[in-house]
Amino acid sequence: MAVEAEVLNELRRLRTRMPQLTGALAASADGLVLAQDMPRSEPEGLAALTAAALGVGRRMTDLAAGGGFRELLVRGAGGYVATYAAGPTAVLTLLADDRVNVGRLHLEGRRSGTRIAELMTGRFPADRPFLADGPPPPPVERGRTLGALPIRIPPQSRHGF
Repeated sequence: MAVEAEVLNELRRLRTRMPQLTGALAASADGLVLAQDMPRSEPEGLAALTAAALGVGRRMTDLAAGGGFRELLVRGAGGYVATYAAGPTAVLTLLADDRVNVGRLHLEGRRSGTRIAELMTGRFPADRPFLADGPPPPPVERGRTLGALPIRIPPQSRHGF
């Protein structure tokens, strides 16, 4: 069975275990969809946004001396978007409604991320972006872009950041 089919099966099992999930996506660290089970969403757009969020998340953990990226949780008015590292080159993103048990979401997301990492071992060449414990991102300088992301850092901030 192809790796993508096995990853898709993991996503479907995860959604069966957690009916509050409205979508599940496995993507590469550079934003390419590997497998998705998202009936009401745009997987390519979410994969691209996940890659951008990873860049910001990695930079935040580096600045806070928190080590390599592991997970990111965003809460909106209607639910959650949770992203988990799935090995060094892949990521798992879950969409959940606002009734989800966040502790269980983390437990199941981490387990599935580990399973997807096992499935993805050896899948990508070494020149792909890494998530956890990968090469350090470029330094941030005021008035310049943040890494490869199209985000501008203002030359001066009112708060001195």
